[in-house]
Amino acid sequence: MVEQERQIDQSRVVVEVWADLGCPWCYVGKHRLEAAISQRSDADRFEIVMRSFQLDPTAPQELEKNEISFVRSHPGSTSDDLRRAEGQMRAIANKEGLTYTIDRWNANTFDLHRVVQYAGDQGRGYAFFSAVQDGFFGGVLNPFDPEALVGVAESVGLDGQRVREILAADEYADRVRADREEAVELGSTGVPFMVFDRRVGAPGAQKVTVYSQLLEQVAGPASSERAS
Repeated sequence: MVEQERQIDQSRVVVEVWADLGCPWCYVGKHRLEAAISQRSDADRFEIVMRSFQLDPTAPQELEKNEISFVRSHPGSTSDDLRRAEGQMRAIANKEGLTYTIDRWNANTFDLHRVVQYAGDQGRGYAFFSAVQDGFFGGVLNPFDPEALVGVAESVGLDGQRVREILAADEYADRVRADREEAVELGSTGVPFMVFDRRVGAPGAQKVTVYSQLLEQVAGPASSERAS
């Protein structure tokens, strides 16, 4: 039995995903990664681990409209620049079956990442972040409302009261910062940034075929594709 458990552990493949909430390419990239994994007959071998990376640590705590956030964080840009970029991203997302709302609100994501760290300790980090991001880009969730985060947390099996306690304090702050520092040390200059089995890194949102190749590189070929 011990030997069998050891073999199972050795077959497990961890894919670490550094991302931030309002990053459109993170939204698209994580769905492409999921698609690549789901195509494999051994999809259960893979565990996606969520890591924290704030793109704009200086973002205000107060809500601001998407265009204001964009112009503030991209000196020299205009609202028209945002509309063009967002229109292109919406077309890309929609083509892949994803809902994409342009008129979003933004704010500092540090508190969200602190909850992600807690969720990760419970084995639900990726599930929690993914649900929050999908709701955010889908236009059905305000992730800067503490009670909204509590609701998502409970929907993925986390303790809502524990989330309230974390949001009311400063727990996990050091780990959020450490995650970002580690990504930079590994060569990341932005997100999404994915590391496969601690052997190969993939910056940016790659195509599904590229993620499939990387999965095969670190885990070997699957016996056959999953039936659709």
